Amino acid sequence: MEESADGSLISGVSGEGWPCPRIASAPTSGLSHAADNLVSAIGLLLCLHRQGLQRLVLCPGSRSAPLALAAGGLADRGLLTLTTAIDERSAAFHALGMAAASGRAAAVITTSGTAVANLLPAAVEADRSALPLLLLTADRPQRLKNCGANQTVNQEDFLRPVCRSFTTGPLGGLHQLSPAELDSLATAAWEQTLLHPGPVHLNLPFEEPLHPSLDDQRQAWSGWDVAAFQQHQLSRPSHAAALPPLDALDWSRPGVVVAGPWRGLETDQPAYQQALKAVAECTGWPVLADPLAAIPAGLPNLIRHWELLLPNGLPVADAGLQVLRLGPLPASRRLESWLTSLGSGQLLISEGEPRCLDPLGLSQQCCIGLAAWWNAISEAARFSPASSLALLTAWIQADAQVQRVLDQQLPAAGGVTEPALMKALPELLPEGLPLMLAASSPVRDWQTFAAADLGARRCFSFRGASGIDGTLSLALGLARIQGPTVLICGDLALQHDSNGWLLASEASSPLLVLLIDNAGGGIFAQLPIASPSPACFDQLFAMPQGLDPLALAAAHAVPARQLTRLEDLQSALEWGLAQQRTALLRVCTDRSADAELRRQLREITAAALQSSRGGTTEA
Repeated sequence: MEESADGSLISGVSGEGWPCPRIASAPTSGLSHAADNLVSAIGLLLCLHRQGLQRLVLCPGSRSAPLALAAGGLADRGLLTLTTAIDERSAAFHALGMAAASGRAAAVITTSGTAVANLLPAAVEADRSALPLLLLTADRPQRLKNCGANQTVNQEDFLRPVCRSFTTGPLGGLHQLSPAELDSLATAAWEQTLLHPGPVHLNLPFEEPLHPSLDDQRQAWSGWDVAAFQQHQLSRPSHAAALPPLDALDWSRPGVVVAGPWRGLETDQPAYQQALKAVAECTGWPVLADPLAAIPAGLPNLIRHWELLLPNGLPVADAGLQVLRLGPLPASRRLESWLTSLGSGQLLISEGEPRCLDPLGLSQQCCIGLAAWWNAISEAARFSPASSLALLTAWIQADAQVQRVLDQQLPAAGGVTEPALMKALPELLPEGLPLMLAASSPVRDWQTFAAADLGARRCFSFRGASGIDGTLSLALGLARIQGPTVLICGDLALQHDSNGWLLASEASSPLLVLLIDNAGGGIFAQLPIASPSPACFDQLFAMPQGLDPLALAAAHAVPARQLTRLEDLQSALEWGLAQQRTALLRVCTDRSADAELRRQLREITAAALQSSRGGTTEA
């Protein structure tokens, strides 16, 4: 940054693509010229765009005015896709949904103060799910800190514990950075979102005045060579990681592959899917896959109903089973118990995640990703798929038996129960239509009763921290990127993020919200919670709200319908998808009756499996 004769800073110093110097020195008070702030904000966002930033969610504020004007100008020029949101919590989750679908960070801009604190829930989920998210927060300059100035807080510390990196701009204001320094700031932040994907926080002090005149805005925008900021091809920085011992698994013995929720970038999926298919084909090992595992269509050796087969429905080889685990564990206590019974020596491969993903403490973890690991070991390995043939055949037969039980017990007719609804949906949803499952009951029920759908579509659920925060905003973010999408969620999850409806404009991509309204937190009815009375249980755990979700949708101009019988499910889905915008389809269920139905289905399945084995139970 150059200096004027009196020592004050002059913004807009020449650099590649930058305007020539033209703005006078700062006022004698030491405050920046408002246009200086705008030029710096434009420069920062252009540098981020050059690195790969495409989408930005803007929240209202005064301290963030330079960033808002810059974002609006770049959107007008077709360089950024801009979404506005008045609720910072909803905005951050919306950006996270876009990041999950696209494989690249979306940015969120907020003003100072409590606005920054509202970003924390989404930052936590981004951290635990290893999803890139760029948080740009405006702040007061240092001279206003720790002196009682309005809307001035220690926001530098709010997000730091969960962020991959935290950087603050010059304490005197962003206008003090040269073009080269702004470019370095943007480049470093963007690379951090990709190196180990997660949230990155740029805290940006802005000195006053903040609001340039129209003449100053025109001057600030003049002279930019936008072509010099042509976007780079998105590439993930390489990181070194040690290969595991090549003899970590004995390929001459039977084993099992457990594919947990996909925790990597969407851009890395094709190589992962190709490697997973090769593993299954070469080893002959059965595959137990979470619905979130992003498995390829036509994956061989797939055991779909493992959740109902465990813990006693899967025969184990005499010599024990080897275990190859991919990513974090599925949300299944039965699977955890079964894996524990198989003992240590398991191999866990993560997609670049260096943190431990094994709460069972049974595995050696390799973080280079399945594709890189497979490429490193497959040539020298000597596979023996015949050694697993008997085991695989027995598991496939047991899997088919479970499907027959479900076909008999859960016809797509009559009143709606949650298990029957989940079983019916895979046959009625269009092939390949993406699906988001709310954390809690929906993701578990889909895993248990919609297992026939494995590999048929991309399923999302934000299980990093497993909260219900931001459910609707996340789903709308997914739909903005991938087009028509279905969200399955419960009533509390939807009400918890009711501000997400504000993002559901007619211009947004189609999202069909399938609301399972069981008058409270249905997951609690499935837990062994002793309560003196149903009223006490509702007050302390289920917490029904008595809100009419159809009226709430109508208040946001969202079309909505109610479904009462499973025979009408197909036509209701067709109606919702035909809206070509956000729509709500509500079904009401009985959480207590459905909890009992789930228990009965497990008993019936276990009895059928025992009968098919001649009355004995396999350990």
